[in-house]
Parts: sequence; C-alpha cells; structure tokens
Amino acid sequence: MTILTTKHYAPSISCRVAFLGLGVMGYPMAGHLALAGHDVTVYNRSAPKAQGWRDEFKGASAAIPREAAAGADMVFCCVGNDDDLRSVTLGADGAFAGMKPGAIFVDHTTASATVACELYSAAKAIGLQFIDAPVSGGQAGAENGALTVMCGGDAAAFDAARPVGMAFSKAFTLMGEAGAGQLTKMVNQICIAGLVQGLSEAVAFGQKAGLDVNQVLEVIGKGAAQSWQLDNRGKTMVDDKFDFGFAVDWMRKDLGLVLDEAKRNGARLPVTALVDQFYADVQAMGGQRWDTSSLVKRLR
Repeated sequence: MTILTTKHYAPSISCRVAFLGLGVMGYPMAGHLALAGHDVTVYNRSAPKAQGWRDEFKGASAAIPREAAAGADMVFCCVGNDDDLRSVTLGADGAFAGMKPGAIFVDHTTASATVACELYSAAKAIGLQFIDAPVSGGQAGAENGALTVMCGGDAAAFDAARPVGMAFSKAFTLMGEAGAGQLTKMVNQICIAGLVQGLSEAVAFGQKAGLDVNQVLEVIGKGAAQSWQLDNRGKTMVDDKFDFGFAVDWMRKDLGLVLDEAKRNGARLPVTALVDQFYADVQAMGGQRWDTSSLVKRLR
C-alpha cells in the first residue's frame, strides 16, 4: 500500500480518466486522481501492480492501453523513456487507437522533445490533443500531491487538463508549444546536476577539514548557499544515506536526453557532461539505484 499525504483537492468537474504506467511516480499520481473524485482506469505493463492499485483505490484496470483509454476525457501517462511512450500510445493496442475525438493525452514521462513533437503531430492528425508534461519533485512530491509540472502544447488543451492535474501538483504551468515542457525539464536537470556536485564537494571538503558538517550546513543554509538540495539532501549525504529519492540510473537517462538535445541546438554544457560521467562512476560502484546525492561517495 502507498501512503498518500492528504491534501485539499481544488474543486473540479469529475472526469473519466486513464493513467498509463504505475511506477514509483505514476502509482501515487493515479491515486490522487482517484481520491480527487475522478473515475480512473489504469494500465501497467505488470498486471499485478495494476491489480494492487485497483484494490487500493477502487478504480478499474485494463489489459492494454487502448482499453484503458476508451471513453476517457483525459489519458495521463508516466513511463520510462521514448520507446516506452511510443509503445503505449501508437499501434493497434496503443492509447491513441482507443481515445475518443477531442480527448487529451497528458504525458508525464521525462522523454525527448523530439518524441513530444512527434506524438503531438500524430495525435492532432487523428483529432486528439497532446501535452508533454514532465514533472519535478520526485517520489515524495508524487506521494504528497506536490509535483511541479512543466507543459508544452496548445493552450486550450492545457486549460482543460490543468484543473484535473492539480490533484497531484502544486504547480502546473504552460511553457510553450509542443516540446517546451520537455525542454524545461532538461533545464531543471542541468541545474540539479551542478548543484548536487557542488554540494558533494562542499560536504567532502568540510569532512576532510574536520568540521561539524551538519552545523556548517545549518549555518550556510541561512545564506546565499541555500538550496533545496542542501536543505533536503545535505545531512543525509553526511550520514551516508542514499536509499530514497531519484535514482542515479534515472538521472543518467535524463542527462543523456539533455546532452543529445545540446548536440542538436549547439548549447555548451561542460559541467553537465562532466557530472554525467561522475554518475557513470557511481553506477560502476554499484550505485545504480542510489539517490542522486550519492555523488559524494566518489569523493570519500
């Protein structure tokens, strides 16, 4: 059973929705939609996970994405990568084949801007609407219903989806045309990569210097060095705890998307490329599922 933080659900018209992908993010996101009063049907590649969600939240489940999406006003999705996203949207068993005309597909996968534009065009061609809407906030944000959602697509589709998506969000913002949500998420990951590496070096330096690093973090957290990473990961880094949050494997996937996009648009990302290789070192240490703050382990 997943424990969801109780939140005040803003009033919205109850909708018939589907949710595709019940991983550590999708499972609680779909749960918040059900708790907000929407009629939710879920699909997951592993059927027992869908059965468990159905038992917990009293919704429905379907064997294939097309069946989950049939009759839905909106279809939400959170899967692993571009190929996973294509597999649940396209083809005879894909969600697009089952969606009614005018229905909205909201994709919360962190994927490429290229696939977002591809699926936006494919949806429009058959009378559907598509929004790329990657999220930030991690597993805790999903369970607390406090995700930050960055969207790309048409304003009318966004305006219809936002009140429903606020069931699991604290911010749900239109960033521009198709692909803009994914590009914004890439900016987010660039920022995080640099911040975590800087914090790792600071913690390691403080420990080598013989300081009480927890006290140091308390002090500098009240000044210009303050950040979410410092507040939420600094002391756990000191305690050598990395069994929560966003996994290194996922971060490397995201940074791969960032670096591929940078090759296309000509952006220079020397620090991001270096930190990506540092994460490869963590993977080689056996840290594939460690939290991203495990960068500090390279320095000990």
